[in-house]
Amino acid sequence: MLSRRQFLIYGGAALAIAGLGVMFANPSGKRPEESREVVVEPVATNLRIPWSITFISSDEALFTERGGLVKRLDLSTGRVEEWSRVEVAAVGEGGLLGIENNRARIYIYYTYRDSSGKLWNRVVRYRDEGGLADPEILVDGIPGAAIHDGGRIRFGPDGMLYITTGDARVMELSQRLDSLAGKILRIAPDGSVPSDNPFKGSPIYSYGHRNPQGIDWHPETRLLYSTEHGPSGEKGWFAHDEVNLVMAGKNYGWPEVIGEAGRSEFVDPILHSGMETWAPAGASFYSGRLIPEWRNVFFFAALRGAALHMVRIGDEPDVVVSHEKLYEGEFGRLRDVVEGPDGALYVLTSNRDGRGVPREGDDKILRIAARS
Repeated sequence: MLSRRQFLIYGGAALAIAGLGVMFANPSGKRPEESREVVVEPVATNLRIPWSITFISSDEALFTERGGLVKRLDLSTGRVEEWSRVEVAAVGEGGLLGIENNRARIYIYYTYRDSSGKLWNRVVRYRDEGGLADPEILVDGIPGAAIHDGGRIRFGPDGMLYITTGDARVMELSQRLDSLAGKILRIAPDGSVPSDNPFKGSPIYSYGHRNPQGIDWHPETRLLYSTEHGPSGEKGWFAHDEVNLVMAGKNYGWPEVIGEAGRSEFVDPILHSGMETWAPAGASFYSGRLIPEWRNVFFFAALRGAALHMVRIGDEPDVVVSHEKLYEGEFGRLRDVVEGPDGALYVLTSNRDGRGVPREGDDKILRIAARS
């Protein structure tokens, strides 16, 4: 696997480490003269545990901070301002998590306590009126805990909202179809259950997940892929973080199996970490607008692994052609990666979440693009 410092420099040019610049490594087989410099620049700094980002226009984004703030980012100036607040239970990994937008509606996944003090997660839809207005609860009763809350929400190419949920520290819930824990859910934008879901009347799309935190669709095949945290010390198991090809109605095995089990009743991951820990979080395919060599590459952010992973999928959708790590250790823990409307990749760091070592300016939103 190539780290950023191991990228090839075409023409003998020096690596501009001070400017966070690298020359593209040419994994696509392009001629050297077609290579380009890829730079990383901070667009927002001094944030507090940013978790998810969504773009509401060509020059504006909204992002969540786990403590309960929704903030607005002006992409052209880098100005950040508080946009709205949500009352959440920011306990451990829980709090204000995923955010999405669709037709002037804002969708948010967050953790809360009920009257008895028990933790739950829910998905709520709001109107965008320069802040969050007219909340409608779309999905409730998602088991919550201090860890394993899932939390990623994204609209698919079919117009449906997909939701990742964790096992909330109760492993057996992942295998139960009467629980929303340890699942990927699929609902219509109004919260109704699509008639073509695999389990009639249920929002469950796939099950047997431990703690999935990244989902996106291949730009050409439109197949769904996810990232998932593996166990660390549970039942004597370690690591085995996963990348999965997610199919309707399928069982991904947790907690019955981890890694490549080779059992017909479960779907094996297309890539897993073995004994290494990545702690994979948000994920996105790249369309290739600014960096054609990265077209259709699956990127995912890694927390404990502190790197941006790039995975190339082959002609067969369950075959990984290559897997590399970029920027390993350079920015610390990475929480999310999303392609912006300008064709750049935007990456959220998570060094102030209690598990990282904050650096100057943390936390940050980073922009990765080709130098023009």
